[in-house]
Amino acid sequence: MTNIALAYSPITVDDVDAAIPFYRDGLGLEVVNDVSYDGHRWVSFGFPGQPGLSLVVSDPSAGRSPDDGEALQRLIVKGSGPGPYVFTTSDLDATFEKLRAFGAEVLQEPKEQGWGPRDCAFRDLAGNHIRINQV
Repeated sequence: MTNIALAYSPITVDDVDAAIPFYRDGLGLEVVNDVSYDGHRWVSFGFPGQPGLSLVVSDPSAGRSPDDGEALQRLIVKGSGPGPYVFTTSDLDATFEKLRAFGAEVLQEPKEQGWGPRDCAFRDLAGNHIRINQV
């Protein structure tokens, strides 16, 4: 049987520098790569305990046409960009308080969901919808 796994997941932000503390210090991810090319920047974050999986944060026009980048930027600013991005944590309450302290917009405080998980939700500083499930 062939194994398949997710290697990269992109998250687009309007300001890569401003996004780094949220993902590194707030979510506890590790910066594993920081690449600049042709006026754009991609910062890859690794997940402790999940080698080979990276979250790649970049600006809207990185790797896209100017028209597509502008369209994506408009969606993200409205809070209608891709996502939600769903993470898991062993301590939902501690993660929630840590992200709230970073100034992330709280969409939902921790609560039991009728469909199963106990979770909370935020928007990162760029407006991306971030959900965090208790495991």
